[in-house]
Amino acid sequence: MRYLASLIIAVFFIQSIASQTYEVGLMVGGANYVGDVGSTYYISPNDIAFGAIGKWNRSKRHAFRASFLYAELNANDKRGDERRKQRGLSFTNSVKEISLGMEFNFWDWYLYEGDSQFTPYLYTGFTAFNYGAQAIDINNKIDAYSDKWSFAIPMVLGIKKTLGRDFVLGAEIGARYTFTDNIDGSNPDDRFGKGFGNLNNNDWYVFTGITISYTWGRIPCYCAF
Repeated sequence: MRYLASLIIAVFFIQSIASQTYEVGLMVGGANYVGDVGSTYYISPNDIAFGAIGKWNRSKRHAFRASFLYAELNANDKRGDERRKQRGLSFTNSVKEISLGMEFNFWDWYLYEGDSQFTPYLYTGFTAFNYGAQAIDINNKIDAYSDKWSFAIPMVLGIKKTLGRDFVLGAEIGARYTFTDNIDGSNPDDRFGKGFGNLNNNDWYVFTGITISYTWGRIPCYCAF
């Protein structure tokens, strides 16, 4: 047991000191909403989104990631199918999200030797976001009535490449499956009357854009001391 414990401690310590690469940068691109109003295309950015991102590259194949994203969302039934065009609803909203999770690299991602690096990646985790809860008013228009918080599951696919030794450029598409059906006003509080659309499906929003980050950290030492 003593030798096993020593081995576990040594392996953990080696992993820890071999993982001192950090990244911090910016995200910018477009966003779109998918739900009961407007277009049903999942990737159709029609408004601005931007934010900040940070990563700890824990190994060549995975990194812990945190991000903040602000996205404007709007939808109009004029861009939907014939039934939605006849209904004629539209809305605007915005989300402010904080996301924590893990990024998985398809190929080894090693930033210390100065060689050019490239890999596709996946990201998922846990997202909390603030949005304007909406409802249809007496003029048959969708307007916000209060700010609320909800949660979402991020599902992100991207690619990234080093720019020299200190910078990383990435491009990603990330869908957020939310735990609310009222970004669009289709499922408001009971005091606002009945909703509309499919009340059994929650809303989505999607970020499509690029990231650029600065990376730093000491070169890993593959020794216990």
